[in-house]
Amino acid sequence: MNKKKFIYLSIFYTLLFLFYPGDSFHFYIFSYHRDIFNKKEEKNISYNINPIPFKKTETVPFLTAKGVYVVDLTSFTPVLEKNAKERFLPASTAKILTALVAYDVYKPEQVIEIKKVFNEGQTMGLVLGERITVENLLYGILVHSANDAAFALADHFGYKNFVDLMNKKAKELKMENSRFVDPAGISSSLNQYTTPFDLALAARAILQNPYLSKMVSLKEIVVSDIDFLYFHRLVNVNKLLGEVIGVGGVKTGYTEEAGQNLVSLYKRNNHQFIIVVLKSEDRFLDTRNIIDWLSWNVDYFLL
Repeated sequence: MNKKKFIYLSIFYTLLFLFYPGDSFHFYIFSYHRDIFNKKEEKNISYNINPIPFKKTETVPFLTAKGVYVVDLTSFTPVLEKNAKERFLPASTAKILTALVAYDVYKPEQVIEIKKVFNEGQTMGLVLGERITVENLLYGILVHSANDAAFALADHFGYKNFVDLMNKKAKELKMENSRFVDPAGISSSLNQYTTPFDLALAARAILQNPYLSKMVSLKEIVVSDIDFLYFHRLVNVNKLLGEVIGVGGVKTGYTEEAGQNLVSLYKRNNHQFIIVVLKSEDRFLDTRNIIDWLSWNVDYFLL
């Protein structure tokens, strides 16, 4: 073999090793962080590159969920996917967008008078004429998944305009396959949908907000109206909080048509993961199985 042919073959096999679409950590590094290596910068510039997760084996956990997306939060590198960009009903995971929009348009101390009482599904028990702060309504939707709190926030602003802002916020977050028609996510309309990937983007946004992120991790809280006439005990629907070490939110969701949905934050050994399971038969067991799988099958490579 002549020298020129040898050089060409060496280059070919090197590129094949680096870019062949397998599941090695080399593939993850170059496919999800390609911009780092494409920048033509001056010499001696150092890059702060986060550790990159990789799977030790191709084994996958047993899951009943139809849609799954598990991603390392810091690098936003996925480690487990199942129908990640297929559309599903959001159910109450839509309240992540409701909270983000409410944070944009209201001040926490702003008082809202309850002029309509919404009694469908999970509620915090708001009373007609009650005056309650936006902050306590946010606790209502993010801790207790209260539909009446979600509608109160939307109605006070202007229902249609509020929902329009939810969809605008989704576009800002690059949630390209999501659309919302109500602030609580209870509608089963074909015009309301999201994907596991899109909900990971929404979860990242709310976790980056220090004010809202503290709410999604609360197991229980009692709030009141401004006159201390009505007290509301809010209990988080997420059974994993306080039971599984490292779980800190983010949002549950359920309707008969949507099935069981759960968006979780999981921390382990200074690493953080967003876990999304949609249309599950047992969202808590599915999430437990994913957490167990992460503990032995995912490791990190540092450039």
